[in-house]
Order: sequence, then C-alpha cells, then structure tokens
Amino acid sequence: MKSNSLIDKIQDAWQLATRLHTGQSYGGPQEGEKIEYINHIGSVVFEVSNAFKQESGLNEELGILCAILHDTIEDTEATFESIRDTFGIQVAEGVSALTKNETLEPKEQRMTDSLDRIKKQPKEVWAVKLADRICNLYAPPFYWNNEKKAAYIEEAQVIYDHLKEGNEYLADRLKEKIERYREFLTN
Repeated sequence: MKSNSLIDKIQDAWQLATRLHTGQSYGGPQEGEKIEYINHIGSVVFEVSNAFKQESGLNEELGILCAILHDTIEDTEATFESIRDTFGIQVAEGVSALTKNETLEPKEQRMTDSLDRIKKQPKEVWAVKLADRICNLYAPPFYWNNEKKAAYIEEAQVIYDHLKEGNEYLADRLKEKIERYREFLTN
C-alpha cells in the first residue's frame, strides 16, 4: 500500500536507497579510510533540504526523493521502471536525468549529456545535481593525485556554469566549495 504522506515516502525512499547501496563505500581523506556510501546520500539530502528553506515555491517532495534516489539507477540494480512504479514518473525522470549514460564516449560527454537532460527537468532536479557536487567537494579521497583533483574542479565548474540559474543558494555554495577545494592541490 502506497502512502500519501511525504514523510512516509521519504522513509520508503531512504529504506530503498539504504538497501540498494549496502556494501558500497568510498575513500575518505585518511589513508585506508572507507566511508559508507549512504553517508553521501544523506549529505545530498541535507544540502537540498537546507536549500529549500532558502527559497519558497519549490516541490520539496520531488527534490528530497530525487536526492535520496539520485545514484540508484547509476550505481545499483534499480531501474527507471522500478523507480517510476514506486515513486512516480516525475521522480523517475529526475533520477534518470541525474544518471550518466555510461555508453557515451569520450567520458566528458557523459556529464554534458546529463547536464543537458537535467536542464529539461524542474529546478528541484537541478538542485540535486548542485548539492551532489557540493557534497563531493569536501576532502578528496586519500588516493587522488593533483591531476584527478584538478579535473574534478574543472568538472565542478562545468556543473556550476550549466546549473547556476537553478538555485542561487546552492550555486553560491558550489562556487565557494570550488574555491576551497583548490586548497587540496599540492605544489
């Protein structure tokens, strides 16, 4: 039985994301450190939720559900159809737009394609992508070299340039994070 309550939908999405991302982790800033992937999902949700407090008139349900589910199609066995059947077409289309098309080459084309698809979505989906990159600009994994860090800054700038009109608060946060991330480059 599907619930109509926002908090129940959020709880359902969180439970699903937790199950789907179980066992996934990423490198922390300390050598050998591994962080559970659900931490990233929560961080994106926190950013989106906070951004929605800064601007009225946004569809909180769409933004929060897309934030929770943003990596499910890309990184788990979840499909567009399974997300659509559980959370509706608008959420599924948002999550799909946030999913890179891994068949595109060169790799840089994947981000451009995703950003183009995101721009066809409501601003709440734009907010999720901005929040996603903000969260990815905390301390880099211990094993990243300067080249990888510099490329990540470049890609973050592309995201900022494409989506800054979507949410002023998150755009400002991303710009600030890009500048601060430069501190991680070593001479």
